[in-house]
Amino acid sequence: MAETSAKLTIGRLAEQAGVNIETIRYYQRIGLVREPPKPVRGYRIYPADAVSRIRFVKRAQDLGFTLREITDLLSLNDGDCGEARAMAEQKRGMIETRIRDLLRIQEALDSMITACHKSEAECASCALIETLNSPG
Repeated sequence: MAETSAKLTIGRLAEQAGVNIETIRYYQRIGLVREPPKPVRGYRIYPADAVSRIRFVKRAQDLGFTLREITDLLSLNDGDCGEARAMAEQKRGMIETRIRDLLRIQEALDSMITACHKSEAECASCALIETLNSPG
């Protein structure tokens, strides 16, 4: 990309990283991205590696990592693959648990939908609403 050699103002940084300006400002507030000093005249200029750092954060978020976890990953740098792997394994375990929970919810909803179709024919009451109103 030819623009990477251009001065990276916050707008250009946002464009190249694929985020909006407010995302960059938020990352600065929580310490994920350093805010460059503001010159007496002009705009703050971000280093070229800020683009890759923000892209890293966004990719990690896509994988389910929280911003706190991403901060921990960034602090590891490239040197501690074992700890990074442990964090990824823990995240994977949490996702597996969430998938099992979602499958149970899906089964419960399927049962309610089936019951609802049956009660439509009888027109007495909605089984879905009755189930949701029941105390347990």
